[in-house]
Amino acid sequence: MTGPHTDPERQNSAGPPPAARVRVLIVDDHPVVRRGLRALLEDVPEVVVAGEAGDGAEALRMVAGSVAVDVVLMDLRMGGGIDGMSGAATDAAGSGGDGGERMDGVEATRRIRALPKPPRVLILTTYRTDAEIFAAVEAGATGYLLKDAPVKELISAIRATAIGETVLAPPVATRLLGRTRAPQHRLTPREIEILTHLARGLSNRQVSRALFISEATVKTHLVHVFGKLGVDSRTGAVTAALARGLIPEPQPGPTSPTARPNPADPSNPPDRPDFPDPAAQRDSRA
Repeated sequence: MTGPHTDPERQNSAGPPPAARVRVLIVDDHPVVRRGLRALLEDVPEVVVAGEAGDGAEALRMVAGSVAVDVVLMDLRMGGGIDGMSGAATDAAGSGGDGGERMDGVEATRRIRALPKPPRVLILTTYRTDAEIFAAVEAGATGYLLKDAPVKELISAIRATAIGETVLAPPVATRLLGRTRAPQHRLTPREIEILTHLARGLSNRQVSRALFISEATVKTHLVHVFGKLGVDSRTGAVTAALARGLIPEPQPGPTSPTARPNPADPSNPPDRPDFPDPAAQRDSRA
């Protein structure tokens, strides 16, 4: 394997001023991919290729050494693999590159981000499974792109990563959002009750009366619901909950706070059988 390629004029820079070009280290175990990325990036005025590495261990040695880097463009699977998540391939001072075992992108990201004043890491890979995405993010990657990304998207991602902005390919963002909706983030019985009443057309005040809780408590529950469902409004929460089967479909007909829920409905808690609130009935008759 060809040794590391560096830009000698930028090796010992103390760090880029605000208007400087972004220094990128390309890390991939395929020489053809590295050459292609170098050729692409060398045509971008605000980007300079600071070097290339064939695996994570080589990249770690370069970053920990004299090569000044702003963004590491990191592949994931480079020999050692990601299956064990140990990345246990190579010690920071061990042999990578031409001789010994290779360090995968997740372990390299973790070790690079643990260095003093580390560069940011942008994953560029073909892999998009949950295990790889979450391992890379947990290791400290700032962004995660797929190799089929358009050139403009890649360049924009490098710029954004250099200033600390999170960059995620759409399929990756979808998977990360899905994690926030996993079972450990399921709605509580009280949150389901509140959403069920909202689906019937009740206001926050009417829900508070129906459940014998304060309106402020209703709003607090809704804040939690918004976070769990990834929405930012009552309408969005009801729509998402209905789409996922979390609450029953509201019965057809005019909505009314005086409609008595089905006793089998989970929104009618056993400790509050006396729906609806008489105050709500008086309001509806007014």
